[in-house]
Amino acid sequence: MSLDDPNTVPNLKDYDAGLRAEAAEPTLEIPQGEPTSKCQIIAIYGKGGIGKSFTLANLSHMMAEQGKRVLLIGCDPKSDTTSLLFGGKACPTIIETSTRKKLAGEEVAIGDVCFKRGGVYAMELGGPEVGRGCGGRGIIHGFELLEKLGFHDWDFDYVLLDFLGDVVCGGFGLPIARDMAQKVILVGSNDLQSLYVANNVCSAVEYFRKLGGNVGVAGLVINKDDGSGEAQAFAKAVGIPVLAAIPQDDDLRKKSANYQIVGTEESQWGSLFAGLAEEVSAAGPQHPTALDQDGLLALFDSKDTGGDVTLVPATDADMRGTKSAPKASLEVIYDEA
Repeated sequence: MSLDDPNTVPNLKDYDAGLRAEAAEPTLEIPQGEPTSKCQIIAIYGKGGIGKSFTLANLSHMMAEQGKRVLLIGCDPKSDTTSLLFGGKACPTIIETSTRKKLAGEEVAIGDVCFKRGGVYAMELGGPEVGRGCGGRGIIHGFELLEKLGFHDWDFDYVLLDFLGDVVCGGFGLPIARDMAQKVILVGSNDLQSLYVANNVCSAVEYFRKLGGNVGVAGLVINKDDGSGEAQAFAKAVGIPVLAAIPQDDDLRKKSANYQIVGTEESQWGSLFAGLAEEVSAAGPQHPTALDQDGLLALFDSKDTGGDVTLVPATDADMRGTKSAPKASLEVIYDEA
């Protein structure tokens, strides 16, 4: 009886045995060795909504203007990585296309899932419908299909992978866990939540390097930088460089909302993204030292993070509320002689 057969219902022992067997597979812990290809495969991580797609669309466009062959792959179930690049138009995802083609008895072709604009080649892995599957498993399936399409034979200078950073487990942790990328770039801002996510990614990189992995963190891109300095302090504390600081500017906000590319020499922001492209190319993988929770909170004013709050332990009486009448004890108490 197969655990993957939808027509069978495995008993608990079989199901447990299957999970244990999958967990025991060593593939996530065996390093693949130092990359030898001239292509730089770079995984970009950051909190959802922090501006990874904005950063990557403009960075990839600038790299293409500079004569580089660039492949941009969206690895977020929201499938929003390529939206800015294609003027807001949704790109058919690999998961969606694969499902549709399979039902029709057809094979997926590269032209079904990969599209180009401004010299950038781009695609979206996609994810399952809400409540109907695991996003991480969808990422794994997407990369399996890319391998069938010849991923390892493609000729690019850069492959940029846009990963959701809120979770670094399963499929979302593939570049770090399996040495799929040479380096990781973080996108964050001067807020606790985005730096919490960035710190988690640093922790994951630390963990897999101890297991023999080769992936390091090349640096941090600060998006919507208001000059308050927390993101710079974080980068210094964990031991990674700041690759670029994209200012919190109304012109950038409006152009992004209108799906306008600013990563071009024709834009007033062109030099910013040209500089970022140079930094991304040259920055080597660093070995970050992730902060503990107190260290992360210490980057901010305690008034903003609750750092001055004292934890007051609850009592049994607190938990029982109005039902907190004392119970008779069976303990024997002896009078003192």
